[in-house]
Amino acid sequence: MNDVREALTRCAWILADEGHESGLAGQLTARGSAAGTYWTLPLGLAFDEATEAAWLLIDDEMRVRAGDGFVAGSGTGRARVREPNPATRFHLWVYRARADVGAIVHTHPRAVSALAAARVPLVIGHMDATPLFDDLAFLPEWPGLPTADREGEIIAAALGGKHAIVLANHGMLTAGRSVAEATFLGVFMERMARLQLDAAAVGGVKAVDAAEAARARDFLRSDRIMDLTFDAWARKASARRKGIA
Repeated sequence: MNDVREALTRCAWILADEGHESGLAGQLTARGSAAGTYWTLPLGLAFDEATEAAWLLIDDEMRVRAGDGFVAGSGTGRARVREPNPATRFHLWVYRARADVGAIVHTHPRAVSALAAARVPLVIGHMDATPLFDDLAFLPEWPGLPTADREGEIIAAALGGKHAIVLANHGMLTAGRSVAEATFLGVFMERMARLQLDAAAVGGVKAVDAAEAARARDFLRSDRIMDLTFDAWARKASARRKGIA
């Protein structure tokens, strides 16, 4: 995919189909080409409604630099919305701290949110969880609504050098080198959280062998595997929106 907005749109559709829709609390972002800028959806547009034109390029003062936004309302009350979600402000702190991060997924999907509400970390207990092996952080206490700088500092510090984090009493965040990687990790985080909740009924998740988990992670986190997986998910998401699947 040549344009980051195309990848972000597919990411939004994939996450909507996977049950990550979080209303105004879910945000997807990707770095812009200019320093201190990133792409994000306008306030009030759901993941399922994302279009390539709607994405807004904003700077580190939350000012809109590019993007069409979307038209909301009906009749004489219709108006174009080009306002970024203020909750994306905490993403700035991750981008500032991590030059390797090109895209961020932050959502409150049901299963991860259940673990977060219980303040329970995600266990790497299945092959499909191994992409997160030794790359998953846990913030044990909720720092509050992430619209201010302090929350951004706390979340960025808790993430450290890892690419995913469960946020207690909150949700999840994945920070990928690409949109595909951030999406890949986000989808499997929620699927594995769901599995962990299901496994509680039959004795609970048992952690896999560390050496084997590392070997599986290194294979599954290769760009080729992640890109092929993302493209397959994107094709299905696109087809569903065309009414042919």
